[in-house]
Amino acid sequence: MKQMFAVCAAAGALTLALAGCAQPPGQNTAEPGGQASQPSAGAADFKACMVSDSGGFDDKSFNQTSYKGLTDAAAKLGIQTGEVESTNTADFAQNIQSMIDADCNIVITVGFLLSDDTLAAAKANPDVDFAIVDAAPEGFEELDNLKPLEFNTAESSFLAGYLAAGMSKTGKVGTFGGTNIPTVTIFMDGYAQGVQHFNTARGAKVEVLGWNSERQDGQFVPGDNPFENVQGGQQTAQNLIAQGADVIMPVAGPAGEGALQAVQGSGGNASAIWVDTDGCVSAPNYCPVIVSSVYKGMDVAVEQAITDSQAGTFSNEPYIGTLENDGTGLSPFNDFESKVPAELKTELDTLRGQIISGEIKITSKAQPKG
Repeated sequence: MKQMFAVCAAAGALTLALAGCAQPPGQNTAEPGGQASQPSAGAADFKACMVSDSGGFDDKSFNQTSYKGLTDAAAKLGIQTGEVESTNTADFAQNIQSMIDADCNIVITVGFLLSDDTLAAAKANPDVDFAIVDAAPEGFEELDNLKPLEFNTAESSFLAGYLAAGMSKTGKVGTFGGTNIPTVTIFMDGYAQGVQHFNTARGAKVEVLGWNSERQDGQFVPGDNPFENVQGGQQTAQNLIAQGADVIMPVAGPAGEGALQAVQGSGGNASAIWVDTDGCVSAPNYCPVIVSSVYKGMDVAVEQAITDSQAGTFSNEPYIGTLENDGTGLSPFNDFESKVPAELKTELDTLRGQIISGEIKITSKAQPKG
C-alpha cells in the first residue's frame, strides 16, 4: 500500500494554519472538466499576483508548486491573477514593483532570496498584502501586511535521511545544495540527522557525503546562478556517485534536475530523493529513479493566504508547515513501493510520530522560529 507519512491534524490545530487537510503538492489537482467554486462577492475585482525566484514557474520545484497555489486560488475564487518571472536577483525589486503597479491586492514572492525586496515593498505599500514563501524577513512582525509562509523541512528530511540510509547498498548516501542559505541547509541538516539516527538504531555506519552539520559546510552547485546550473548539478551528483553514494538528495531547485540525470545515467547504481514537491508529479520522466520526495505544501499555503486576503481576514501571523499539520512530509514511494522493505516503512511511520510528539528532537538551527 502506498504510504504518505502525514495525516490530517486535529481541526483546532489546522485553524491556525490551513483550512482543511493539506494535500502534498501535485496531489490535489482538480479532475479534468471540474468546475471552480462560485466566485465570492467582489472576487472579479480582486487580483492576486506572484513573483518567482530565478528558477521560474516551470522549475519542477518550489516556484512551480507555489504557482500552483495561485492558479488553484484563481480557479476556486474566480479572482484575477498576475505573475512575473525573475531571471536573476537584480530582477526582484522591479518585478515586485511591476505587480504593485498592476494594482494587485496581494503579492506573493517565492523564495528566501526575495526577503529584503519583499520587506521593503511591504513597508512602502501598507495597503497591499504580501506573503513570502520560505522566509520570515527580519522585522516582518512590525508590518500587518506581510505574512511568512515557512516549512520545517528538517522534520521531513530526517525521514528522508533514514529512508536513504535504509535503502543504501554501499553504506554511503549524498546530498548537495544550490547555495548555502537556511532554506537549503535545513533539508541537509535533517537528512544528515536522519542518517545518524539510522546508524544508532540499526548499529550501522552509513556515511553522509556532501554535508557536515557541525561545520555547516558541504557541496554546493558552482556558478553565478547555481540554481539554474543544471550541468553543475549533474557534475556535483556524479562526483558523489563516484565516491560511492548510491542515494542522492539534491536541494538545488532546477539544478537538481542535473542530479536526476546523473542518477538516471548511473546504470541502476544510484537513486534519488527529490525535494519541494513529489518528483514523480513534477518530473515524471525521472520517476523510476526517485525513491520518494520531501514535499512542502506551498500550493496549499499560498492558496490560503490569497483566500484570507480576498476575504479580509489576512494577518501577518506566520504559517509554518510541519509533519503534524501535513505542511511537509514524504511523498509516496511510487515506483519504489515494492522495493522499500516493510520494516523500513513501519520504522518511518513510527519516527514520524516520535518527531511530532517531541520524543525525537530535530537539531537544525535553520528551522523556522515559532
